[in-house]
Amino acid sequence: MTDQAVERAGKHDCATLSDAMDRLGIEGVCRGIKPRDHKFRLVGRAFTVRYVPVDVLAPGNVGDFIDDLPAGTVVVLDNRGREDCTVWGDIMTQLANHKGLAGTVIDGACRDVDLCLRLGYPIYSRSYSMKTGKDRVQVDATGITVEIGGALVRQGDILVGDADGVVIIPSERAEQVLDLADEIAIAENAIRKAITEGMSLRDARVKYRYHSLQTRQS
Repeated sequence: MTDQAVERAGKHDCATLSDAMDRLGIEGVCRGIKPRDHKFRLVGRAFTVRYVPVDVLAPGNVGDFIDDLPAGTVVVLDNRGREDCTVWGDIMTQLANHKGLAGTVIDGACRDVDLCLRLGYPIYSRSYSMKTGKDRVQVDATGITVEIGGALVRQGDILVGDADGVVIIPSERAEQVLDLADEIAIAENAIRKAITEGMSLRDARVKYRYHSLQTRQS
């Protein structure tokens, strides 16, 4: 079955979606989370995972959850911004790409970056390194609300990533956000067309109500 909200979200860049959420007072920007390649593009619904420091008495796994995920899923990993150990590497990249997952977003570090670049598999993270997360962190919970770059992500929320970073669209407000994003995109495209045809930027912005697009709705 086609996910129409995901399809609509995929037609917009992150800047437009961020502007729409600003108008609605929604904090959806994942601060500090960047693509490993600026050519990467990501859109899909979240599968959320939270990591905690390893329990030496009852150690858990760091990534077996990926076996059960359907194509189109965005894997969202909350490792509390840790950069001293990784929670994603080449084996997970290879499997995720093979399964057709939409990408991976990490508040923390990944490793084996060369493979995601070669495969074109989108990874967005706070940093990258090489030190393993094995015996350092483990999965604490899945399918729960996590925090990525200061933004809350719930299971099923829509994520969009491009060269600017990642935004989170809350599932229950997706239609409202996307309607506003459509409005913003139409106006900005009209402004671009007008200025290429000789209109001043000042007049084009007035004509197409540019400043109202940035005003928070009451």
